[in-house]
Amino acid sequence: MASNNISAVQIRDDYERRRQAAQQQAQQEAAATGEVEKDEDEEEREENAEQKKKRKRQEDKAIAKIKQSKDFKRRKSYKAGEVDGDDEDIAWDMYKKSKPLPGQLENCEICDKRFTVTAYSKTGPEGGLLCPKCSKSLEAEQKKEKPKKAAVNRNKKRQVQSNLLDGIVTHGSKNLQELCVEKVADNINDIDEFGDLPPALLDRLSQILSKRRVITSRTLDLFLRPDLDTVSLYDCGKLETEDFKRIFAIVPKVQDLALHNAGQMKDEVIEYILERGVPIKHLQLEAANLVSDEKWRDFFSRHGQQLETLKLSWLDYSMDDETIAHLAKRCPNITRLKLKKLFKIGDLSLESIAEMKKLQHLSLRFVQPTNAEQLVNLITAVGPNLRTLSLEKFENADDSVLQTIHNNCRRLSKIRFTENDLCTDRGLVDLFTKWNSPPLFSVDLASNRDLDYTNPDGPEDPIGLASEGFKALMRHSGSRLEKLDISSCRHITHAAFLETFDGVKTYPVLKDLNISFLTRVDTPVVAGMFKSCPQLQKLTAFACFNVRDVLVPAGVALIGVPNAQHSMIVEGDFTGELWRHG
Repeated sequence: MASNNISAVQIRDDYERRRQAAQQQAQQEAAATGEVEKDEDEEEREENAEQKKKRKRQEDKAIAKIKQSKDFKRRKSYKAGEVDGDDEDIAWDMYKKSKPLPGQLENCEICDKRFTVTAYSKTGPEGGLLCPKCSKSLEAEQKKEKPKKAAVNRNKKRQVQSNLLDGIVTHGSKNLQELCVEKVADNINDIDEFGDLPPALLDRLSQILSKRRVITSRTLDLFLRPDLDTVSLYDCGKLETEDFKRIFAIVPKVQDLALHNAGQMKDEVIEYILERGVPIKHLQLEAANLVSDEKWRDFFSRHGQQLETLKLSWLDYSMDDETIAHLAKRCPNITRLKLKKLFKIGDLSLESIAEMKKLQHLSLRFVQPTNAEQLVNLITAVGPNLRTLSLEKFENADDSVLQTIHNNCRRLSKIRFTENDLCTDRGLVDLFTKWNSPPLFSVDLASNRDLDYTNPDGPEDPIGLASEGFKALMRHSGSRLEKLDISSCRHITHAAFLETFDGVKTYPVLKDLNISFLTRVDTPVVAGMFKSCPQLQKLTAFACFNVRDVLVPAGVALIGVPNAQHSMIVEGDFTGELWRHG
């Protein structure tokens, strides 16, 4: 190091000198900071004293400018003769009320602290400006004192539209009973029992709670009482097998049982019913797929004599043709039979059902294809006693089935024949012409049309319900018809609609009409429907894009017309109330 002119002693001395200088500087800064914090008010007073002369000059200049203004002269004339009418007093008062510009200094109205005015400085209660700290405090107090706005129910419009699709139409306010039912449903988790509610209200509560998917093991007990003979649950998806047993333990005398979405109902539940001798007469089950064919046959053998109504739907595991044959033999007193979406039944089941001579109400929808001849034999056998007949999506049914209905079913009040593309308009004309049967009150002929959409007008000989068939239907049943569904029957012409609903012909009790997906329907047709149907309550018109600006009578719900929603006009006054359940 010495050879390179580097001294270790010098390096150490330089280091010690720099370290001591740094310590002294830090101590001086700490002392200065403490002095400022200790005597902050004094420093502010010193700062104010330093700026006092400058601020005085600015005040004098501003007051002199105010004295030259027209506003000062006007105020002086107003206060002439008053005690506080001196020029200096008026000028000083105007100066205090004048707001300084951004960048100028001002005293806070609340704490009197000096601060720099900005474009965001807030005004105090008496008109003066506030410093940032006081502005935040005042804003916080105002937020606390300001009442909260009521929460906006953004789902209200959606709920109204949902109710319409469910067939619930409301005008005006709901009645007290319905409001109470909904309030109970809203607070279902706080309720221990329903008490002695009548069956109609229990059923309505069951509908609401089932739609909300809140029927559980706990809420199930609310619907069970030993004195009841009816139990209707529209969503049993959250119930376990033991819950189904509990129904019959608490309500041992139930005669009318409807359980939808009963996925956990098993053989042991059916055995429990048989062991306790539950007197079920009317049974409706949906999606009870865990009950085997063997147990169904056992049930029909031991309990079949008591059954009067049987409605089964959405079964893909059990209920085959052999079980239906067992049903027909062991349940001779059944008058109402509904079998829908049973995946394992076909023509053999139609043969078995034909042996059930006491049937008055028959509703069928098969998944497997069936033969038109088997349908003809069935209708020939049971048709004379039928009051209602529903045949959905029997795609192989032809005009011979319609002719058999015409010849044998002479006591019908309701018919449903849907989703067929073989029957012709001529066949439907023959069905309704000179039919020795009273007028129908409910008709559903939806989706009877040609499926070749490359030919919008259909073949020369119309397939499904077309103009002449529609006219024949209205001539036969128009006087008593209450509900009509002709949706997707696209071969009915515009002229046929205008002729049928011309405002001169009337259909006095028609309340529910579905004309969805009939693109020929336009505003004049709908207006004619309103005139020809004085009791109309609900008109469903999805995909009727030519309906615009129609005048809707009071008390009528027009559903499914998006391009007319904002321009729709309601005529007249409606002071009553309508509350329908679909």
